[in-house]
Amino acid sequence: MMLYKLSTVMGIVFVVLVSSCSKKHVPQTASKPVILYNGKEVVATPAVPTTPAVKKTAVRKVVAPVAKVIIVNDKAAKKNIDGRLYYDVEGRRYWRNYDDGKYYLFNKSMYSDSAFKPH
Repeated sequence: MMLYKLSTVMGIVFVVLVSSCSKKHVPQTASKPVILYNGKEVVATPAVPTTPAVKKTAVRKVVAPVAKVIIVNDKAAKKNIDGRLYYDVEGRRYWRNYDDGKYYLFNKSMYSDSAFKPH
């Protein structure tokens, strides 16, 4: 009895697989438009571009160098809440070193360095 059920199931699976694989879908093709010219049929052809394809080349961006130290007049600089002077150039902040009078690009060591705090 068990062998009969197994063979029946296997037969049904085989029939389903064979029948599903034999069905093929063929999409319909669109007919070409027909144009009448002086009473004769002329088949329209797609327009061919007359200009050749242009290969695009990648353009490498040139990164402008960033100055680590600048010299600024103290009247042009802004003052922070704690009294330190700073100057902004192109989105970068420079802090004044009170020992040599120059402005240095910000880094974390400026918090603990006494040269960047007003004396």
